Amino acid sequence: MNTTALIMAGGRGERFWPRSRRNLPKQFLSLTDDGKTMIQLTVERILPLVKMEDIYIATNKNYRDLVRSQLPEIPEENILCEPVGRNTAPCIGLGAAHIGKKYEDALMLVLPSDHLIKFNNMFLSALRAACQVAGEGDNLVTLGITPTYPETGYGYIKFNPHATLGAAYEVERFVEKPTLEVAKEYLETEEYLWNSGMFIWKLSSIWKNLGKYMPETCSRLKTIAAAIGTPEEETVLEREFAAMPSVSIDYGIMEKAEHIYTIPGTFGWDDVGSWLAVERIKKTNEDGNVVNGNVITIDTHNCIIQGKGKLIASVGLRDLIIVDTDDAILICEKHKAGDIRKVTENLKICNRDEYL
Repeated sequence: MNTTALIMAGGRGERFWPRSRRNLPKQFLSLTDDGKTMIQLTVERILPLVKMEDIYIATNKNYRDLVRSQLPEIPEENILCEPVGRNTAPCIGLGAAHIGKKYEDALMLVLPSDHLIKFNNMFLSALRAACQVAGEGDNLVTLGITPTYPETGYGYIKFNPHATLGAAYEVERFVEKPTLEVAKEYLETEEYLWNSGMFIWKLSSIWKNLGKYMPETCSRLKTIAAAIGTPEEETVLEREFAAMPSVSIDYGIMEKAEHIYTIPGTFGWDDVGSWLAVERIKKTNEDGNVVNGNVITIDTHNCIIQGKGKLIASVGLRDLIIVDTDDAILICEKHKAGDIRKVTENLKICNRDEYL
C-alpha cells in the first residue's frame, strides 16, 4: 500500500510575533542553525518513507507562493489551498479527497508543518510502527510524546498500558490541557502522553469515521472530491468548504471513534509553540542566554535576544525575550510568552494591520 502525507501549513504563528507575520508565518521561518525552514525540515524528514510526489501541503491562498518557493519539488497540484480556515478536520478531509483521486486506498500521514524533531531516525521508526498498526482494520493511530515535565499547554492522551497492538497502546481517552496539579498527577501515573497532533491511518479508515461522526462535513468533502480536476473545482471548493463547521480532528473524530491507538515517542519533539522554544532548540551561552544577531550583553542572564542589523545592547537584564525586526521590537518577560498573541489581537482592534 502506498504511503502518502498531508502536511498542514495554514497557521499564522501569532505567538512568534514579530518575526511571524501574516505574509511570512512561523512554518516558513528558519529557527535552526542549518538555515532550513520548519516546513522544509518537515518534508525532508519523511522522504525515507514518502515519495515527494505523494506529499501534499494544505495551506491557504496567501501562502501558495511561499510553498512553491520553499518546496519547489512538490507537484503544483499537491498544494491544496483552503479558501477559509475551518480547523483540522475539514483540512484533513480535503487532503483525503485529493489523495483519493490518485489512490483507491493508501496510508496517510498527517503532520503539522511547524514542529521540530531532534532525532529523525527514531521518529521514522515510530512512523513505520504506526503505519503497520494503521494498516490493520480501521485503526486510527496517533503519535504521543512521552512527557518529561508537567506541561499545562498541551492536551494529553490517556492510554491503557495493558492493551497493545504491535508497538501501539490502546487509547482510553483524550484530555484537554490540564492544570499544573493535574499535569503532575498525569506524569506520575506514566499512562499519559502529550498529544502531538500527528496521525496515521488508511484513507478508507478516515472516510469511514468522517461518515460516522461528521456526516455533513463528509458529504461536502465528497462533493469537493467529485469536482477535483473539473472546471467547477474552485467554485465547488469555495462553496462547500466555507459551509463546513470549524472543528478539530480531535473533537470531531478522535475523542469519539473506536480502534484508536497511540505510539509513545521519545524522538526530541518540540511543537515550537512560543519564543521559549528557542531555548530548547539552540544552546544557551555561559550566562544562560540565547543570542542571535548584532548583540552585546552585560550582566544579562537567562534571556532570549534575537537581533538583526542594528545593535542590541542589554545591561542587567533577567528572564526577558527581546526580538528585533525591521519595523517592530518585542520586549517580554519570559513567563508571559504565552500572552504575545494579545499583541496581535490589540493590533487588529486598532486597525494597525501593517504590523500583523
